[in-house]
Amino acid sequence: MLNLKFKLIDALKQIEREKGLSVDTVLEALKDALLTAYRKDYEDLDEELQARIDIDEMTGDIRVFEERENESGELEEVEVTPENFGRIAAQTAKQVIIQRIREAERELMFDEYHGREGDIVTGIVQQSDQRYTLVDLGKVEALLPPSEQVRGERYEHGARLKTYIVDVRRTTKGPQIMVSRTHPGLLKRLFELEVPEIYDGLVEIKAVAREGGQRSKVAVVSNDSNVDPVGACVGAKGSRVRMIVSELRGEKVDIVEWKEDPAEFVANAISPAKVKEVIVDADNLTAEVIVPDNQLSLAIGKEGQNARLAAKLTGWRIDILSESQAMESAAMRAEETLNEQEVASSEGICRAITSSGHRCKNKALPGSEFCGIAAHQRLADLIKEGSEEVEVVTPVPEAATAPEAPQAPDATAAEPQKADANEAKLDAATAPAVPAPQAVSEEAKLNADAKSKSDQAELNADAKSKSDQAELNADAKADESEAELNADIKAEEPEPQQADADNIELNADVKAEAAEPQGPDADQAELNADANAEESEPEEK
Repeated sequence: MLNLKFKLIDALKQIEREKGLSVDTVLEALKDALLTAYRKDYEDLDEELQARIDIDEMTGDIRVFEERENESGELEEVEVTPENFGRIAAQTAKQVIIQRIREAERELMFDEYHGREGDIVTGIVQQSDQRYTLVDLGKVEALLPPSEQVRGERYEHGARLKTYIVDVRRTTKGPQIMVSRTHPGLLKRLFELEVPEIYDGLVEIKAVAREGGQRSKVAVVSNDSNVDPVGACVGAKGSRVRMIVSELRGEKVDIVEWKEDPAEFVANAISPAKVKEVIVDADNLTAEVIVPDNQLSLAIGKEGQNARLAAKLTGWRIDILSESQAMESAAMRAEETLNEQEVASSEGICRAITSSGHRCKNKALPGSEFCGIAAHQRLADLIKEGSEEVEVVTPVPEAATAPEAPQAPDATAAEPQKADANEAKLDAATAPAVPAPQAVSEEAKLNADAKSKSDQAELNADAKSKSDQAELNADAKADESEAELNADIKAEEPEPQQADADNIELNADVKAEAAEPQGPDADQAELNADANAEESEPEEK
């Protein structure tokens, strides 16, 4: 029994050295377990009485003490250790020690990784399926869920993998460590491992924007004027950033310089596209970036990736426009501003619409929306009375009623007609309104009558000018006809010689016809001539 006791103490001390589990902790747990076993085996024990387990740390001796009444009725502690309590103690000690070792190991592992959120660890892939991937970190296994995996990456069994610790949780089965391969912090930690200037604090990473497996942007700034932050991160011939890209399995990494000026920072974040101008709105955290027309697609990126990463990196809302789009937008804004100014300038102007279809330009009277013209004031009275029906008269365009005519040579002929039109307009504007239930409609009719009178006057003036022009054209044609007639008469005067020649020729033809034999006489003459010719031929022979 003594040897068993010494072996128990030696075993506890060895566990303490190997597992980091203190002897006192195991002894306290062993005492509690032995007390529970003692109460279970000895049911006749009065529950009101108190029992205690004592274990000697030097010898390992186990004794049970119990409070009982003595002869005088006082409670005193008496040793009541059973004879076969050693066997019970051994079995209980084994179970308690194993359980405590497991709990202690879990607690140690939790303490080791608790507080390391945001750190990078290297593990070996143990198991990979559609649900999750297990990564062995040495003493504990980490869980890599599908949401934290890079799309398209394959995790083969036994492959070494760098991951980023996202969360550490305590569960009934031990600590649960969640790791990630898509977190922006992984890229930041990789730069700290590969770039000594970042680890020493000469170069600082200000912001990181990442879309795992596709593209990332990193903003860096130098705390030393003699150190180029971008060059330090890229390394000689890109050696440093190449190692990071290899670890991320081909992910593209853009390194830009951080600037305190938002406009410069946004321009750098849009790289590799060239930027013409950046207009920032600090109140709304928006920036409008203007790029050349041939750089627009490069600035936006594939499916808007470059613009999206730039917005994440800067924290600003970025609108990218080409130069032509910026000019169109500026023109639209200028037009809107002009319209607003026109609306603002129209305040305090009479609301009435004249017969020409334009708004009255007179200023409204104080406390009214209309000017001092009687007809316009009548409109104000009708509005106050609550008239609901209003006839809207659409003014007829001048181009449709009076076609454009050539300018008359004498403008004074149309002046009386224009004067009549002006008088008609003045009469229509100053005529008193006839009280009626539909007064607004009557006012519109008055305006329409005045408009028709003015149109009629203009038509008369146009007709007058057309008739004058026609008379001028007729006179000009008459002059031209007379000139042509005179020219024909002059051309006919020198022709008598030609007539005499024709007469002489005619007389010669008449004489020739008279000399020729007529009818049978001519035929007989021809026959005689032929006979004479035949008689003369033998004589010649």
